Amino acid sequence: MHTFESQEEFFYDGQPYKIISGAIHYFRVVPEYWRDRLEKLKALGCNTVETYVPWNLHEPQEGQFCFDGQINLRKFIQLAAELELKVILRPAPYICAEWEFGGLPYWLMNDAAIKLRFNNPEFMKKIEEYYEHLLPEILDLQITQGGPIILVQVENEYGGYGNDKDYLEKLVEILSHKGIDVPLVTSDGPWGDMLESGSIPELALPTINCGSKVDEHLKRLQQFHGRKRPLMVMEFWIGWFDAWGDKVHHVTDEDAAAQELDAILSQGSVNIYMFHGGTNFGFTNGANYYERLAPDVTSYDYDALLTEWGDITEKYRKFQQVIARYTELPTVEFSTRIKKKAYGEVVATSKTSLFVNLDRLSTRVVNSYPIAMEKLKQAFGYVYYRSPIGKARKIDDFRLIGCMDRAQLFLNGAHLATQYDQEIGEKLTFDLSADENELGILVENMGRVNYSVKMAHQQKGISEGVIINGAFQSQWDMYSLPMEDLSELDFTLEWQSGQPSFYQFIFSVSECGDTFIDMTGWGKGFVVVNGNNIGRFWERGPQKRLYIPAPFLTVGENELIVFESEGVAKETILLTDTPDLGGSNAENSRLN
Repeated sequence: MHTFESQEEFFYDGQPYKIISGAIHYFRVVPEYWRDRLEKLKALGCNTVETYVPWNLHEPQEGQFCFDGQINLRKFIQLAAELELKVILRPAPYICAEWEFGGLPYWLMNDAAIKLRFNNPEFMKKIEEYYEHLLPEILDLQITQGGPIILVQVENEYGGYGNDKDYLEKLVEILSHKGIDVPLVTSDGPWGDMLESGSIPELALPTINCGSKVDEHLKRLQQFHGRKRPLMVMEFWIGWFDAWGDKVHHVTDEDAAAQELDAILSQGSVNIYMFHGGTNFGFTNGANYYERLAPDVTSYDYDALLTEWGDITEKYRKFQQVIARYTELPTVEFSTRIKKKAYGEVVATSKTSLFVNLDRLSTRVVNSYPIAMEKLKQAFGYVYYRSPIGKARKIDDFRLIGCMDRAQLFLNGAHLATQYDQEIGEKLTFDLSADENELGILVENMGRVNYSVKMAHQQKGISEGVIINGAFQSQWDMYSLPMEDLSELDFTLEWQSGQPSFYQFIFSVSECGDTFIDMTGWGKGFVVVNGNNIGRFWERGPQKRLYIPAPFLTVGENELIVFESEGVAKETILLTDTPDLGGSNAENSRLN
């Protein structure tokens, strides 16, 4: 058993301790590569790893809990302990992390009595029920019980959302009552009222998040403490994330970042965010919303010390040189053999349209009005709404009411229009020419907002209705399309040009390696490899290639399915050993 205390400074077993930590999100990395990433963290000179815990993966449906596979948190922590790394745990309820809904489960929105991130009885009840399942996974892994966990965070950047101290104090009460006995921390930006609003100094150590001007921000933190307490940058932002439509992949200056790291370590402790960013597999990316919707790309490379696929960067080496001034660097042998493979061009074996497969992918729900995605008990993906809209005539007033984030309209199976973000709700006019006409609306959840005030309004699909010539349209069929299981697709069914469609590719490999699928020439959609959704693509960039980890492949025959929603597709795909995040020429040379 050991002790870890937060007094005038951090003490491990009574001795002063400088935390040199790096962030790795276990849920953004395939488990087969956890050891590799942790070994590279240790070789950097870090003594600690930090991770968030996403509530929406561990309780995907209310009362259904999961702690295995890629979200086996306990295994990840135990592996860190094997490598003699300490652990900082940030266990929700809210994590931000550019993650879908900031880690909150979608089903919270189905209870009108819940007020998110406030001391609301129903919200606190849901948190407590979740912790009853989460905390037993990690309680015996605290440093006080022989494990590696030295700090646990309360909420996350709460001062950027609210100032309900009763809420924060209630979270502390729940954690303490259920057995968390290591020091607690909060983390907030050092700007404006954020520290004052998000901190509970007598119960949890305040820390700060920033990426530059650290001397100034640490001085602000010291003044806030009012007495000698540990200074820590809980998130030292060394890069940034990308959103669809950004012109280039975001990068930061390596030398400037290294200088800022030196300034932090000369005064206190640090958690490097991100040491290794990983991937937003599936539909797990979040979004920001200030002036417009900005959903994040599939890659969470973050210009981190390790690339999305785990390569050591020049920034890593410069940070290592700085860290060597403060601690002795260990000798670490990397035990995981990772290769990149180029499997070349693969020709599509078959293709089929979405609309003819609806009843194979989903169970039809019939209702007089459209139902939001959340009410259909669906977290991610798409919903397809269908309604007969009558005889030939002119439609002078067509509007979507209460619809997010992106809607594709189809008339008798043919594409009519697409509305995205602020365009949704704009009036359309068109003519119906057939004797009987059918309207179809494919609505995509592009990623729930993960930060700031828009979080409270994240119902996807159509929550209110569809106006046709001044009146709400009734008589709707609805198909939930989370796209979690594509095994029932029938590729012998019709394919029609211009419709959302699935494209199947079969290829064989003699050796499994990391590879990258080049989506140049494709419109918008996602890719599934042997049943694993590797994430979204979109022709607007900046990301053009998606990362396929070797563990998703198998020696012999492999199946790759592309879902493309715009009718912009090719007959081939390219599997290459060269990544490309769509950055500048200089950036691409680094990534390659």
